[in-house]
Amino acid sequence: MARFLPSILLLLVGIGDYAGEPARPLITSGAPIRSVAVPLAPSDPTVRRVGALTFVAGWQLTSADPAFGSVSGIAVAGRRFTLLSDAGGVMQFDLDEKGRAGRIRFVDLRDGPGVGWSKDDRDTESLAMDPASGRAWIGYERFNQIWRYAPGFARAEATAAPPAMADWPTNSGAEAMVRLRSGRFVVIAEAPGADGTHAGLLFAGDPTRGERPVRFRYAAPRWFRVTDMAELPDGRLLILHRNVNPRRARFGWRDGRLKLVAGISTLVTAIDADAIAPGARVVPTEVARIGPPLNAENYEAMAVTQEGGRTMLWIASDDNFAWYQRTLLMQFALDPAVPGRAARVRRPSPSPLRASASGRGG
Repeated sequence: MARFLPSILLLLVGIGDYAGEPARPLITSGAPIRSVAVPLAPSDPTVRRVGALTFVAGWQLTSADPAFGSVSGIAVAGRRFTLLSDAGGVMQFDLDEKGRAGRIRFVDLRDGPGVGWSKDDRDTESLAMDPASGRAWIGYERFNQIWRYAPGFARAEATAAPPAMADWPTNSGAEAMVRLRSGRFVVIAEAPGADGTHAGLLFAGDPTRGERPVRFRYAAPRWFRVTDMAELPDGRLLILHRNVNPRRARFGWRDGRLKLVAGISTLVTAIDADAIAPGARVVPTEVARIGPPLNAENYEAMAVTQEGGRTMLWIASDDNFAWYQRTLLMQFALDPAVPGRAARVRRPSPSPLRASASGRGG
């Protein structure tokens, strides 16, 4: 039986479930957050390059609150971090350059689909925030819904179940969502459809207002699932992916504890937002792959910031509240000449239904 354990564990990583736990963990205490610095490559701390990324810093984050972790979304404003768990918990804190956490605030999303008692009621998988107003939009994967929350996640203000998302897979729906600086929203399903591409939607504005989105298809590299998105300063989009391979599962020691160190790989790609059009099949360009012997984990959250004229990429991992996984927060600098400026696009023949990014059409 022991030889099948890695496959079972990797299956749990892939589906993101709690193996039948009846109730979801409630994050409420605001316990201290402990951080331990981690390198990009545990076997060689001098390694700093991966694809078009340069490693800046990384930390393993832990807390005494048992509901801390399982990160599925992230927003970063300066050194202020907002992490969203896939069980409806929000973790906010400042993190200085030495990894010290301060001004910690934990919030549980009381408003959402269902009664909020079970994990299924708060399967929160994607997060987008408006830095000006403080409002937040959250994608509920199992319900194929998007909810808007007041500043500070105080209450739900609006909700929508877009018809264009109605047939998305129950447990592989709105995994990736980004609010563009223009006020538009892009949402991509985690799992591919029968044609091997992922359903994508472009909303002209707030998706909870009932506007009809532009539909497109995103051609993720084979075997990879979409987990998050972020907008670059030049308007391009970075897309985060995960691949789970049970046959390569392996355990090793990290920070004095036995952890899963192989079996999951991460891919970052780039596309041009202008490539999104009704019926378009958007093909990305690879930016970087993160897998063993690098510090591989179940990275599901991504954000982009600017520091000293450099573009920073932040990724955080979902530990599934499991003892064998970790909550990692990794910071990278993006090459100025990152590939993907001219993402390949395949569009259908022009038709009278073709619409611009106004959201009318598709």
